[in-house]
Amino acid sequence: MSGPGPGQVNVVVANEQDEVAIDAGRWASLARRVLLDEGRRGELTLTFVDRAEIRELNREHMGVDAPTDVLSFPLDDGLDAGHGTGEQPPVLLGDVVVCPAVAEGSAPDHAGSLDDEVALLVVHGTLHLLGYDHTGVDDTAAMQARELDHLERSHWHGPAPAEFSLTHRD
Repeated sequence: MSGPGPGQVNVVVANEQDEVAIDAGRWASLARRVLLDEGRRGELTLTFVDRAEIRELNREHMGVDAPTDVLSFPLDDGLDAGHGTGEQPPVLLGDVVVCPAVAEGSAPDHAGSLDDEVALLVVHGTLHLLGYDHTGVDDTAAMQARELDHLERSHWHGPAPAEFSLTHRD
């Protein structure tokens, strides 16, 4: 299978876990809408994994020996195939890896529901591939503003529910 040509968006999705029922195609569509709304072109891979796999990835790449909810692995940082000449190869944006089981456990104290938690993680991971980060106060505010905008536009199709939070409640 060949990747997207210049100016195209492609999301390859795989559900490699069976702990939590998810609609992988729905979440791939959300990631695609984020890319389009951000004016980005290229290909990303969205993979849903179990706790053991996300723990191993987190240990190997982040040095943390514990499961996490989402990891992003950018590839062609800063490039945009949408602004090429037609001779330009497609941009491989990177990989977003989500663990629905971890999301399910943190949803009540974070996004409110599993559905909203997975949506937030897909948007969050996709934005990381596009260069957004949360290393400082200004970066965090900018990233959260984009997350909320994308969720309201493409997930809820309106304002966020009252129980939704971008930050974990203690």
